[in-house]
Amino acid sequence: MWVMEPTDVTPLDCGPAGVGRQVVVDAEPHEIFALLVNPHRHHELDGSGTVQPEVIGPRDLEQGDRFRVSMKMFGVPYAMTNTVTRLERDRLIEWRLPAGHRWRWELEPLDQGRTRVTEVYDESGSTLPPLLRLIRAKDRNTVGIEKSLRRLRKRFARP
Repeated sequence: MWVMEPTDVTPLDCGPAGVGRQVVVDAEPHEIFALLVNPHRHHELDGSGTVQPEVIGPRDLEQGDRFRVSMKMFGVPYAMTNTVTRLERDRLIEWRLPAGHRWRWELEPLDQGRTRVTEVYDESGSTLPPLLRLIRAKDRNTVGIEKSLRRLRKRFARP
């Protein structure tokens, strides 16, 4: 039986070089942040299917930290060393990939122990725009972000 995904993932206008989506999660910001600040757990949320569980780096990231993540795309394994560029405990984490594009997660506390979670992919600082266009990075990341946010929401869903 085919089941349609919930449609409450909200698109954001992030300009021509970005993709952003939001969802409301039934968890406090600190609960979600604990997952995001530990790169050894990123594969648990990854909706793209590219992030692998092998990671080298801290389990509690701080601004300026670097972490190396094993990846796989189109069946080809590779690794990326990312650098944390912004971090506000329980509110925001952003890292820069080697080519300069960025991933950001923002957490906004809501009432009743819920959090508005925003995930953004921003390739405005990338040194490889032609390659990103060739692999359709924005389109692929749009789908991955939506799946990641749905996984996050499901992980913390209340009975």
